[in-house]
Amino acid sequence: QLQLVESGGGLVQPGGSLRLSCAASGFTLDVYAIGWFRQAPGKEREGVSCISSSGDTTKIADSVKGRFTISRDNAKNTVYLQMNNLKPEDTGIYYCAAASVPWCNSASYYRPTRYDYWGQGTQVTVSS
Repeated sequence: QLQLVESGGGLVQPGGSLRLSCAASGFTLDVYAIGWFRQAPGKEREGVSCISSSGDTTKIADSVKGRFTISRDNAKNTVYLQMNNLKPEDTGIYYCAAASVPWCNSASYYRPTRYDYWGQGTQVTVSS
């Protein structure tokens, strides 16, 4: 069974950091582009970042640029989202997703329909 599992979420104060992990079971991630999305209550799902299957191309949303970094370790079958200088508006459920199209395109990486497999999400709450 193909499955993505996110971890690393939690409660953090503004200015703090978290590292989210996206681990795969039942398949290997190294042929998939991986995206991170987030969804705040009452808002649409927002594309945050994408990394190509090889890791040589990444895309980051303007709202998190300079604070979030995406990376992957194909040997561990895991993708990471390092989040620094967190703000209250970063609060939401964070999802990772795998796309069989192996690259990240600025015109499409943020579109949920581009992705084939989704995790269940991990909650991130930024609050003092």
